[in-house]
Parts: sequence; C-alpha cells; structure tokens
Amino acid sequence: MSAKISFHAVSRRFAHQGASFLALDRLSVDVADGEFVTLVGPSGCGKSTALAIAAGLIAPTAGEMIVDGRNVRGPGPERGVIFQQYALFPWLTVRQNVEFGLRIAGRRAAERRATAQRFIDLVGLSDFADSLPKVLSGGMKQRCAIARAYAVDPTILLMDEPFGALDALTRVQMQDQLLDTWIRERRTVMFVTHDVDEAVYLANRVIVMAARPGRLAEIIPVNLPYPRSEAIRLSGAFAEIRNRVWRAVYHQPARPPDGAVQANEKEMR
Repeated sequence: MSAKISFHAVSRRFAHQGASFLALDRLSVDVADGEFVTLVGPSGCGKSTALAIAAGLIAPTAGEMIVDGRNVRGPGPERGVIFQQYALFPWLTVRQNVEFGLRIAGRRAAERRATAQRFIDLVGLSDFADSLPKVLSGGMKQRCAIARAYAVDPTILLMDEPFGALDALTRVQMQDQLLDTWIRERRTVMFVTHDVDEAVYLANRVIVMAARPGRLAEIIPVNLPYPRSEAIRLSGAFAEIRNRVWRAVYHQPARPPDGAVQANEKEMR
C-alpha cells in the first residue's frame, strides 16, 4: 500500500518563557492509504503536535510533512480534523452542523441535504437530525462532529483524543461506532489517545512515542481481525498486544537530564 501520510524527520520547537524547547524530534513514519493508526505515549511526548503538523495547523521547524506526495503548507479539504472538544455550532441543528462545510464549499442545497443525511444516518443520529446540540449527549455530539468531518469527503481523518471526555461505557460504544464507519468508508485515520486499550482496539498499527523530546519509540502491529468485538477485546491475543504496548509506553528508559539534552542538541547543531 502507498504512503498517504509521511513524516520525514519532522521536528518542532516552541518558544516558552524566553527559552525554547524541542517538542518533536526528527519523527519519521509513514501511514498507508486506508490504514487506521493510533499514536500513544507519555504525556508531553508530542502526539498532538504531530497531529497538528499533519493537519497543517502548525508548521514543522525542520523536516518535511508529506500528504498525498505533496508538502503540507496548511490545512486542506482532504484532511478532516476532530478534537476532544466537539466544536459544534450551538445555534445550528445536527443537520445544519453537518452541512456547514458543504455550504462553505458552495454545494447546492439539495446536494448538501442528501450528503448530510447520508452521514447522519451512518453515525446513527437520524432521530436527532433537527435537534440542537444542547439536547445531545456527549457521545452524540461527537458522532455529529464525525459526521460533519466525513461529509466534506476527506480522504484522511485526524483525531485528537476525540473520546477523552466521555464516560467509559460511551467511550467503548463510540470506538465500535467509529470502527463500523471506518470499515464502510475506509478513510485513512490517524488517532491520538492516552488509552492503551483504545489504541490497540482501534488500530492496524500502534505508533508509540517516547517522552520529551517527542520521538518515535516503537511501531507495534495489531494483527487482529476486523470487525473488532467484545470477544476480541477479551481475548488472549488482544491482551498480549496490549501488554506489549503498555510496556513500550510505561517502561521507557529514563530520559537524560535537561542539561544533557540541551548539550546534545548543541552538538547536533
């Protein structure tokens, strides 16, 4: 399969309180067309920074961010982004929220309505199409956000902790809903999470990030069949992969002191 997303030695440095720190350090990884990958790692390891660079929301300090063979210069319609906060327009109905990107793109009213209805049905919100977000549960709001992202026909979905604010039961239900949609649509998905079980349950591959400065620690394949189910979640094969990812995340070698990191950076320059 060809690479849909490619990080080529991508680094990102931020200014902070008169100094600078390296948030992402020479990340190189490819994501194949139609693949579902998850990024997991310790807090502050650069997962969200990597996703934001892929989305074109921030630029790398060094290296190249490639999508569909082209350098990323900013956001693009081929990349749909979903955050932990639902970011729905509270004064618009579910249908109007899902239609919003299509309206901006200049699609005709009949086309907007048909496309929006397709994805509202896909995420199971048909009975709430004309409801305002204030009457929706957290999981339903996130399903609306997913439908809105799909409606503009992106080939890539970039998701940053989209289920992080949900209760445990709703989170599991949303994982199954997302996979059901992915199996039918086969978009390329890059999904950031702190939850090891979620990372394994969703992905073809788990990308484990190392602690500051953020860098690639390990890529772990998830050789479990789709569709995923409770039986798979409770299986010995799942537990074996989950334990491997857990060890990769929580048993990383201690990073050198900040002074040593800074000295090494000076040597590299």
